[in-house]
Amino acid sequence: MVRGASKGEGLGNQFLSHIREVDAVVHVVRCFDDENITHVDGGIDPLRDVETIHIELAMADQSSISKRLERLQKQKKQGDKRAQIECDIFEKLSPYIDQVKACDLNILSDEEREILPQLQLLSVKPMLYAANVKEEELADPDKNKYVMALKAKAQEEGRPVVVISAQIEAELSALDAEERASYLESLGVEDSGVNKLIRAAFDLLGLKTYFTAGEKEVRAWPFEAGYTAPKCAGIIHSDFERGFIKAEVIGYDDYVLSGSEKTAKEKGLMRLEGKEYVMKDGDVVHFRFNV
Repeated sequence: MVRGASKGEGLGNQFLSHIREVDAVVHVVRCFDDENITHVDGGIDPLRDVETIHIELAMADQSSISKRLERLQKQKKQGDKRAQIECDIFEKLSPYIDQVKACDLNILSDEEREILPQLQLLSVKPMLYAANVKEEELADPDKNKYVMALKAKAQEEGRPVVVISAQIEAELSALDAEERASYLESLGVEDSGVNKLIRAAFDLLGLKTYFTAGEKEVRAWPFEAGYTAPKCAGIIHSDFERGFIKAEVIGYDDYVLSGSEKTAKEKGLMRLEGKEYVMKDGDVVHFRFNV
């Protein structure tokens, strides 16, 4: 995204329309010097780059809100309850958007928060920063002045920062698992930036993962924290939720230490859970259902 995107510059309108559909935004911020890689604005300034994106998102939201309010005001006068709620949301969030500040969603009611995602406002989407550094800086990014400035900014906004090296990730993508582990060890880091980014994104969205494990395949199923067993079953198929009976559950650590479902059962580590069970991250599950 470039300056002026909200007015159609570059891929502005096309890009903005795409990110209206996403659940969260990952802003990759350049945090390294390299005279061979030019920056569109000249020098390297992560805070300027961050501000540019915030301004463009805010300006796009201002335009969208302005267009919708005229219609909503008419509908509100006709007694449309949904229009009243949307107007209230815009009224509460507009001061934050106008000042290009991170929106405090705690000022919204539960009903308003439920409707908010449907309004597709860009400024309120959860965001995390990916600080892109050089290969040699990955092991100790706190020595990088750009990373430290970005972290300070992110702390003010209440947003997470993940340090990555796009150069290293490109190289890792061409290696097998053993070679990747060896390469990361030589760099003095324990895990790839992409893996850290995935975990941070899951935390940002309040997501957990459960597994189904059969003879032919193992599948991972993301779910929102707080989901009950029937709700999680419905992620696979609505019939699973509708006809839910019980869930056979083995904790992830128990499954790994046992080595197989059969051994876990023999050790008494498999539990039968009912409709009120709140699923835990890493649960290995077999759902019993009947429709």
